[in-house]
Amino acid sequence: MKIEVLGTGCSKCKTLYENVQKALAESGKTAEVLKVEDIPSIMKYGVMSTPALVIDGQVKCSGTLASAAEIMRMLP
Repeated sequence: MKIEVLGTGCSKCKTLYENVQKALAESGKTAEVLKVEDIPSIMKYGVMSTPALVIDGQVKCSGTLASAAEIMRMLP
């Protein structure tokens, strides 16, 4: 599984990254987790507001800060 946290490095983006780590730890699942901060890569997903969460190439949320519990429900 590949998880990407899209954002330019703001505090919400960093918190979303931490929430992804918590969700993975609590669920016992493993994934490659990447922070994507460059605008062209973010735009490739059609995301207009950050932070955004992409799991296996699908945008799961954008413009909101998902909690660890919410992220766990998004995991395949």
